[in-house]
Amino acid sequence: MLMNNFSDSIFEAGVDEAGRGSLAGPVTAAAVILPKNYKNKYLDDSKRLSEKKRIELKYIIENDSIDFAVCSITPAVIDKINILNSTFRAMHGALNNLKIIPNFIIVDGNKFKKFKKVNHKCIVKGDRKYQNIAAASILAKTYRDLYMIEQHDRFPYFGWDKNKGYGTKYHINSIFKHGFTTLHRKSFTIKKSQIKLEL
Repeated sequence: MLMNNFSDSIFEAGVDEAGRGSLAGPVTAAAVILPKNYKNKYLDDSKRLSEKKRIELKYIIENDSIDFAVCSITPAVIDKINILNSTFRAMHGALNNLKIIPNFIIVDGNKFKKFKKVNHKCIVKGDRKYQNIAAASILAKTYRDLYMIEQHDRFPYFGWDKNKGYGTKYHINSIFKHGFTTLHRKSFTIKKSQIKLEL
């Protein structure tokens, strides 16, 4: 089972993102505050869970958490301010959307832009170590995945119901065949080629 809080704070928020490396769609972040002694043996890095399990845990997290919030940044903004700044903006947006101001923040990864005056700690592979980061990982991924499935109905040629906007062979071949959409990130390159996405 993953550890509970990193700090002794009552309201410690775990933060994580999803969609940072995709070719299309938003980057989405979530912030989750769990009860101090909360235990759920199924919480884990969202990438290590099945889609069915993530959806099950989504509703459990939303029901059991003290507070949670999600924020997405559009491809247009990603192209304008770059993916790293967009990731920070999504994380800050999720934290701002919380009803409770956290006393401490733990973030998956090794980079974070300070949020207001709240102390924080970056934890590499934190979504495999702490429950609140894992919970944030699950919410960020499920909210983003559900959005991309909805967008598949608008743009059915790219397989977003399956690849969620990531650069699979099918998605890349479909881009060359059908062109780009408003949800594609024009500042991203296709794999290692120098051909940039252009709307």
